[in-house]
Amino acid sequence: MKSSDHLDVARPGKRWELLKAMCGAGAMSIREAARRVGRDVKAVHGDVVALLNAGVLTRAPPMSPPHRCHELTGNRKGQLSMDLDHPYRLLFQPSHDPLPVRKEGGLDWNLVTAIKILEIEDTHG
Repeated sequence: MKSSDHLDVARPGKRWELLKAMCGAGAMSIREAARRVGRDVKAVHGDVVALLNAGVLTRAPPMSPPHRCHELTGNRKGQLSMDLDHPYRLLFQPSHDPLPVRKEGGLDWNLVTAIKILEIEDTHG
């Protein structure tokens, strides 16, 4: 699998907004995902299908969000990781200077408007 295999479906934009809305929220319906991003159910369904086909989302009745979307530490501080099809992970970072952070620490997702995709890699290999 090449990094470019997933870039067209995980880029900033409406699909990125959809991923942000679903990340860490648990299983949800397409209707709920559409409500959260303020978009038409049919359009969100198309994006969910594309993200499923790319392995960015996985299906578990009825639907599951990206798994293990979390901030990294150490020499990857400021970057985030999201599980794709095992063993691959999407590594990305907010495209902001400086990074928007919360008073209590950590990334302020509400202020992230753009990302830079760094790579897709097998972090166990």
